[in-house]
Amino acid sequence: MEKKQDNPPYLAPDSVGLVNTEYFTFAEDEPMPLACGKTLGPITLAYETYGRLNDEKDNAILLLHALSGSAHAAGYHSPEDPYPGWWDAFVGPGKPFDTDKYFIICSNVIGSCVGSTGPASINPQTEAPYALSFPVITIGDMVEAQRHLIDHFGIDKLLAVSGGSMGGMQALDWCIRYPEKVHSSVILAVSHSQSALGIAFNEVARQAIFQDSNWNNGDYYDEQIPDQGLALARMIGHITYLSEEKMCEKFGRRLQNKEMLSYGFDSEFQIESYLHHQGIKFVNRFDANSYLYLTKALDYFDIRMDHGDGYLAAAFENVKSDFLMISFSSDWLYPPTGMRDIVNALRANGKKVGYLDIETDDGHDAFLLPNTTLAGTIENFLRQEHRKLNADK
Repeated sequence: MEKKQDNPPYLAPDSVGLVNTEYFTFAEDEPMPLACGKTLGPITLAYETYGRLNDEKDNAILLLHALSGSAHAAGYHSPEDPYPGWWDAFVGPGKPFDTDKYFIICSNVIGSCVGSTGPASINPQTEAPYALSFPVITIGDMVEAQRHLIDHFGIDKLLAVSGGSMGGMQALDWCIRYPEKVHSSVILAVSHSQSALGIAFNEVARQAIFQDSNWNNGDYYDEQIPDQGLALARMIGHITYLSEEKMCEKFGRRLQNKEMLSYGFDSEFQIESYLHHQGIKFVNRFDANSYLYLTKALDYFDIRMDHGDGYLAAAFENVKSDFLMISFSSDWLYPPTGMRDIVNALRANGKKVGYLDIETDDGHDAFLLPNTTLAGTIENFLRQEHRKLNADK
């Protein structure tokens, strides 16, 4: 008897299905001012949408991606696409970000290399890639660019902004920078500022790129790319995404494809092989200069100094959003203590905030992984906030 073929993933009832990346260009006549004092324009943002914007335009949610993410948050780009978007487990019909109810927008940040304007883009003044002539950007600059996209849709107020890690930084900045435009916020796996530990790991990663003989001060686009430096940078970063418990569980001291030690310097442990694999995969999809710019934006992030004159509570005085803050017990890149500081600062200002620290061994990457507690908490929060927004009219 012939075995029945399963439907492809993009036809699953809880999938958004096949999706296309779209592009929005602005700042053509008047460049956008940046925090560094320079300007940038024209600017193109790659974005994807899922669901339908209702007539009242009050069901829009902006998803904000992490360091190496993209606008592709859910669904598949083609029937042959083996991988869904980066938050596919949470975005779709009946999922926490329910596309039967909400209009989901996800845009690629400026400075990246996945469709939006960044150092690999062509500088219209020189007709060559920007490379290191691209201005240094901040999390706030990313948010300013996204605001232009939201205005393009004619959306006055977002039902929610949501993101983890670098996406969480953007979500926090959105709430403070544009309090009238954000009704609620779901913020995961982040702190109020980049820690010394985070800066240290990012600097070592950047030095790995700088030391690659092919880096050529960033002018490598017509030459051999600095693949070894970028792969090493990714290996360094990836260590921070896992917890010690998860490394022990997945790899321990197990050897890769051998039974005895070789007493040499070839990679022989499974964890070594895993990191090399992650580095090679990254080289095939990301730009080294973008990695430099985005890690620098992470390091500059400090909402106390950017918005609170050095005081965390002062930064949140004028926010109007309701907050759902979620940390993960084994996240040592952005430990729960940083999230609790934000929660305390919000509560000191009388803001409505719910906080959940999820017990898990998955480390910093936990916010990207399927988790019933996480899914249920987000789903309930968004349902309540949508009802509240409609009741307030």
